Amino acid sequence: MISVDNIAVEFSGDTLFSDVSFVINETDKIALMGKNGAGKSTMMKIIAGVQKATRGNIRYPKEAVIAYLPQHLLTEDNCTVFEEASKAFGIIFDMQNEMNRLNKELETRTDYESDEYMKLIQKVSDLGEKYYALEEINYEAEVEKALAGLGFKREDFHRQTSEFSGGWRMRIELTKILLQKPDLILLDEPTNHVDIESVIWLEDFLLNKAKAVVVISHDKTFIDNITNRTIEVTMGRIYDYKANYSHYLQLREDRRSHQIKAFQEQQRFIADNQAFIDRFKGTYSKTNQVTSRERMIEKLEIIEIDEIDNSSLRLRFPTAVRSGDYPVTVNALTKTYGEHVVFKDANMSISRGEKVSFVGRNGEGKSTMIKAIMGEIDFEGECQLGHNIKVGYFAQNQASLLDQTLTVFQTVDEVAHGDVRTQMKNILGRFMFGGEDIEKKVSVLSGGEKTRLAMVKLLLEPVNLLILDEPTNHLDLKSKDVLKEALLDFDGTLILVSHDRDFLQGLSQKVFEFKDKRVIEHFESIDAFLERNRIQSLKEIDLKN
Repeated sequence: MISVDNIAVEFSGDTLFSDVSFVINETDKIALMGKNGAGKSTMMKIIAGVQKATRGNIRYPKEAVIAYLPQHLLTEDNCTVFEEASKAFGIIFDMQNEMNRLNKELETRTDYESDEYMKLIQKVSDLGEKYYALEEINYEAEVEKALAGLGFKREDFHRQTSEFSGGWRMRIELTKILLQKPDLILLDEPTNHVDIESVIWLEDFLLNKAKAVVVISHDKTFIDNITNRTIEVTMGRIYDYKANYSHYLQLREDRRSHQIKAFQEQQRFIADNQAFIDRFKGTYSKTNQVTSRERMIEKLEIIEIDEIDNSSLRLRFPTAVRSGDYPVTVNALTKTYGEHVVFKDANMSISRGEKVSFVGRNGEGKSTMIKAIMGEIDFEGECQLGHNIKVGYFAQNQASLLDQTLTVFQTVDEVAHGDVRTQMKNILGRFMFGGEDIEKKVSVLSGGEKTRLAMVKLLLEPVNLLILDEPTNHLDLKSKDVLKEALLDFDGTLILVSHDRDFLQGLSQKVFEFKDKRVIEHFESIDAFLERNRIQSLKEIDLKN
C-alpha cells in the first residue's frame, strides 16, 4: 500500500493543488484524469520520486518497487535493444558480481576463526540464498517474450537502440518496466506510439500480471479496459471514484448537478440574508441580528462548481471542389529499402467519399504507403491521384512544417475564411490554446503544441482528400471529440492511420491491413475488423503465455 499524504504543489505563489491525500492499494488500476494543466503529470512525478512536492509526503513499504514511464524519454544510445531491455534484471547481475567479489575475498583470507570471517561467510550465505531463488528466472527468455509482445522482431534484438524512433525507444523502456514486475507501475501516455496489437498485449499484461497501476491516457478504450478506479485532479483538489472512466463521467455529471443545486440554494440563502441586512442596517432594534447575519455570510464557505467545458463547438471542414470518382488508385506497388521489402504488389482503389483505415503493426508500411501516395518517396508500380484532388495531409512530423515566425493566432487566421473566422478563439480553445497562448510564437511551442496547432490549421482548409497519419497523439479527449465529429461530417475521401481504437470506431467502412509484406483489403467496418483482430490477438497472447 502506498500513501499520498497532504501533498501540495505551488509555483511562484500559484497553487497547483493542495492537501491532496489518497491511498494506492496493492491491486488498484487507477486512471489519473483531469484537463491539461490540472497537475496529472506533476502528481505522477511526485509519486515516482522524480519531483518534490511543496508540502506533504509519499509513504511506501520498505521493499516496494516503483516503475515510472514518463511521457518524454531521455534514453542512451550505447547498447543493443536486447542489452537495454536486460537492464531490468540489473539486480541479478549486481548480485552475481557481489557474490564473485565475496567468494574471491574468502579464497584469499586465512583468518578462519575470526568474527569478521564468520560474518563474511554469513553474508555469502544470505546473498546466495537470495540469488539462487532469483536465478530460477530465465531472464533471456523473459526479455525475448516481452520484446516480442511489444512489437519487436527477433532481428531487432541486436540492433543499436540509436537506430529506433522515439516511439520504439519508448517500447524498450516499457519492456524494462514490465520485466521488473514492480509493485506499482506509473504510465504517462503509454499508448501514444504503440500499435493496436501491442496495446492489446499491454492491456492483457496490466490486467493479468501487473500489481498496482496508475495511468494517464487520452485513449478512452485503453483506460476503460484496464482501470477500476478513477482519480480526477481538478481545481487544486481530487475526486476519487471506484469506477472506470466511462462510469466516472456519469458520476462526475451527477456530482456537478448536486454542486449546482447546492450552489443555487446557498446563493438564495445569501441573497435572503443580504436583503435582511440591507433593509434593517441602521435600525437600532435589529443591530444584533444584522451583525450576526453579516458575520455568518463572511464565514460562509462559498460552494465551488467544478470547471467544465460547456462549449458546443461543432467544426466542419470548408466545402471543397468535387473530386474525380477515384481519388487514389494503386497498382502493383512495391517498396523496398535495400534488401528489405516493406510491401510487394500492393493494389488498392479508393472511391470518392470513402473513409478507409490503414491498420497493422508498426513497421509494416502504413506510413510508407502514405508517403508513396503523396509522392514523397520512390517506388515500383503505379500510384495515382484522381481528377481535381485537393489533399489535406497530416503527417507525424507535420509540426516541423509550420512557419516558426508566426503566432498561434496568425497561423490559423491566414487559412480561415468565412463565418469560421468569428469562432477562431473558441476553436483554438478546444485544442488547448487559451488566453495568452494564442499570442505565442510557433517557435516557442512544445512539440505537442505544434502538432495540435497543425491539426487546427488543417481543419480550416478546404480539401476533398484527407490523409491523417496518427493525428491523435497529442490531443486530449475533448479535442479528439471535436476532430472526430468533423471527420464524421466530412463529405470528402478519408485515409486514416491511427492506433486509437475509440477514435477509430465508426469512422471508416473499409480497412486495408498491412501485414507480412502485403496489403490486404477488408470489406468491413473498422469496428468489425478491430473486434475480430482483438479476439485473434488475445488468442495469440494465450498461446505465447
